[in-house]
Order: sequence, then structure tokens, then C-alpha cells
Amino acid sequence: MANLIFFFLIIILISFINAPICSSLENPSHFIKHGVIQQKYLEISRPLPFANLTPSCTLPILSHHFGDTIGLPPVSVAYAPPDNCSWNHVVLQFNASSNGIQYDRIAAVWLDGADIFRTSTVEPTESGVFWTVTKDVTRYSSLLAKEDISLSVMLENMVNDVYTGVYYVNVTILYYYIEEMNVPLSTISTNRKVRMVDDVFVDNPIRGSLGLNEKPADLIIPISGNNGGEGFWFRIQSDSEWRGKSVIIPKNTYKAVMEICVSFHGLDEFWYSNPPDSYIRENSLTSQRGHGSYREVLLNIDRNLVGSVVPFPVIYPGGINPLYWDPIVSIGAFDHPSYDIDITPFLGDLLDGKSHFMGFKVLDSLPFWLVDANLHLWVDKQCTSDCEVQGEVVDYGTPDYEM
Repeated sequence: MANLIFFFLIIILISFINAPICSSLENPSHFIKHGVIQQKYLEISRPLPFANLTPSCTLPILSHHFGDTIGLPPVSVAYAPPDNCSWNHVVLQFNASSNGIQYDRIAAVWLDGADIFRTSTVEPTESGVFWTVTKDVTRYSSLLAKEDISLSVMLENMVNDVYTGVYYVNVTILYYYIEEMNVPLSTISTNRKVRMVDDVFVDNPIRGSLGLNEKPADLIIPISGNNGGEGFWFRIQSDSEWRGKSVIIPKNTYKAVMEICVSFHGLDEFWYSNPPDSYIRENSLTSQRGHGSYREVLLNIDRNLVGSVVPFPVIYPGGINPLYWDPIVSIGAFDHPSYDIDITPFLGDLLDGKSHFMGFKVLDSLPFWLVDANLHLWVDKQCTSDCEVQGEVVDYGTPDYEM
């Protein structure tokens, strides 16, 4: 019996490998979802611990419809925190709706060039769909306190005679002032999992965020581009590309964490199911999906490998079979996880007042990946401009990679 089950699993796997990436690419009507009323969609996640509290201030900052937007730059609006508003916690609220026929699309929100929210859209119906995402963005407080900066939203969409769905998006920022909580709320957000162990909150590292006893960074430096129609993210087309940015780190920095934001598309949208290249060759397959089912995002500083992350396999609302995600989308589809790499051990080499290149590469990647990052820095405010934090790398080693 076990051998029979194994045989059928192999048959199913071979059928999947030989199937097109998405049947709807060849037959747009194949996966059209029908409905008679406007449908609400949601992602199951832990509610914000202060969700039932009344915000101190509410800032509706952007309202825009994204029609035929491929090749266009992000939509940007001026940002400044509300006047006469006391706050110590902040929530980003992303509301969207659409009706018609459309694929799922990737979207992001940047604040002063920092990626603070990565999401994907629902495939709409003729009767319409809508959803709301709320994300605790308190960890970006140093940016949220700034004035005269820009908030930008990018949602690449295609509208023509076949794909008629336009995405209507509203972005609102909610500010809260909370005097006392048992757990520092600045470290709890909906883009991460938190569990209880011996009555102590413990973070799940796959979701990437601050430790529960830490305050938000004093300074955030975006490691992103400004590439017009390509947005602020870096578009990585092959595993030979290193994309990044040179930055100067203040000499009074005592802690540094790189937050990496990533999403995968095209031939690598389902990278976790890609067959090895040897399998494709030996079976004379025509599939362009290959390089195996393992991907790793590498972080380099001045050509030295300092860390890496294996991304969570987020399935977008149109992935595999769009009917699976109606009306509950898969984990992370509405609020993509980000990933933290603590680079504090390397500050001894970085606090020299010189420019250092922070670069990213996706191991074995196929076109295309969207990658950018935020460098969170904690600085010693008691240290004047003449003093600097001291440090050095005591021991350093990297695994063997074909760079």
C-alpha cells in the first residue's frame, strides 16, 4: 500500500513539473471567480494588542486608483506627522478594492525610501472584492517623526480589453499613545508570530523584527534605489547580480540591524517547487523553471558575506489555484514578512566615516526578485560628534559559496 501511495505522489509531482506556471496565463477565463455580492478577503493573523483602543490621531494620507500602471513610477504624497498629537505607537492601514478580471499584483509602501509594507492583491470578481490590512509600523518611528518627506505607493497593474480590474487603494496612518503595557508594544506587529514560553513572549525569527525588549532604532537608512518606473526596490534578474547601495554609518552607532524585504516573481514565483536543472535535461523538458527548490538571499558588505536569509514561501492570492484563497488568503500574502540580520559585529570596520557598499544577491535565482532593505541603527546620543563607538571583528568566517 505504501509503495502504491508513493507511486501516485510521483505521478502528481511529474504532472505538476510539466504543467505551465499558471493555467490562467494561456486561458484567462479558466480561473475566473464568480460572485453575486462584493466579497471581503482577509489574512488570518494575530490582532494588534491595542486594536480596540481609540487612536490619538488619524491621518488619511493617500487615495489612488491603480489602473494601467506598469512602467510608471510610484505615486508619492507629502508626509508629516499630525500637529499637536502625542503618540508612541503607529499603525499603517491599507484598504483596497477592485472589480473585474485581473491577476494578483505586488505592491509596496515606502516612507522616505524605506520599505515599510510589502503586499499582494486579490484577484477580483465582476461583483467586486475588498480587504483591509493593518500593520504595526512603530519600528519605523524615527522616520514617522520626520517632516517634509514622501510616502510612496507602487502597484504595477495592467488594464486592457481582457484584464479590466482597477485597484482602488486608501492608505491611512493611525497614531496611538499608550502609557503602560506589560509588553513593549513597539516590538509586536502583525507581520510576525509571537508565542508564550514560561509566561515570556518569544519572537519567531522567521518573521524578522525587533526583540521584545528593544526600542525602535534611532536612525533608519533605506538601502533602496529610485529607478523611476521600477520603483524603490531592486529588480534582480539573475543570480549573478549584486544590487545595493553605499552608505556612511554614524560613528556613534552601537547596534545595527539590516531588515531585508523581498518578493519573488516570474519564473521564481514558485521557486520552492522548481526542479533541478539536471532533471529538466534528463527528461527533455521545456520548462524554464529550474535551478532547484532552494533560494537564499545573501548580504554583502564591501564584498564580504556577512549574512543570509531563506525567504518564507509566500503564496500570492492567485498562486497555484486562485480558488484556494477565497476568501482567506495564505500566510503572508497581505503582509509579507521581512527578515533581520544583525550586523553589529561588523561595526568595528564600519565606523570609520567612510562609505561602505551594502549589496544583495539571490542564490540560484531566476527572473525576477524584488529586493530592498532598511538599515536600522541605534546611536549613543551621549556621544558627541568627536567621539565614536569602539569595536572590532574578533573572528570571521564564511561558508564556501560560488560567488
